[in-house]
Amino acid sequence: MHYYGLIGHPLSHSFSKAYFEDKFKNEHLDSYFLNFDIENLDNLKDIINQHIDLQGFTITHPYKKAIFPYLDFIDENAKQIGAVNVVKIDSSRKLHGFNTDYIGFQGLLEEATKDIDIKKAYICGTGGASEAVKFVLGQKNINFDVITRKNNSYQELRRQGFNDNTLIINATPVGMYPNCDEKLDLPYETANGTDVFIDLIYNPEETMFMKEAKKHGAKTFNGLKMLKLQAEAAWRIWGL
Repeated sequence: MHYYGLIGHPLSHSFSKAYFEDKFKNEHLDSYFLNFDIENLDNLKDIINQHIDLQGFTITHPYKKAIFPYLDFIDENAKQIGAVNVVKIDSSRKLHGFNTDYIGFQGLLEEATKDIDIKKAYICGTGGASEAVKFVLGQKNINFDVITRKNNSYQELRRQGFNDNTLIINATPVGMYPNCDEKLDLPYETANGTDVFIDLIYNPEETMFMKEAKKHGAKTFNGLKMLKLQAEAAWRIWGL
């Protein structure tokens, strides 16, 4: 019997356990998925020692960057991105870190922008998911700005508004279950049908960020496709 898991905090919003356990059942694998909701990564060593059959785990907010010092090996793409969301545990109990978020976002971006020539992108947030988004946009030569509360860039964006053929990505937890009524303070009223709003959140299925953008004709997408694609990539890394 093998175990896999998810590490993060909080995990009440996550669909990963149900998703992977469905796959285990469909593939007739004697494997189980555990949620490790921990408030401090220093607990990671205890988790590894206590679960000797743990073969790997995925990582979510807020540990995608903080996990680096705990890893024995890091994949080159993950190093470039600066974030890890998948770990494989080898037979010597060494931890190998990978990033599959960028694979998931690549697929989501292709679907979301297939009919639109994006001229400019805004990434809201500076966490691990944001790093994967930056990596993909850089590969596709899409010019982007990172919007944060620290540098008053939200205020500047509200003043100037959105132009045509703009991509806006929410890579923050704002609006995630259970805080579904929250939304980023953006000039939604300046959006139009040439703009694309992507929320990396998948619970709820439609966030306030998406609802406000849709009111003004923008195309909207949630993060469920990204979740599934990055999970499939994790599955391959684990050798399942």
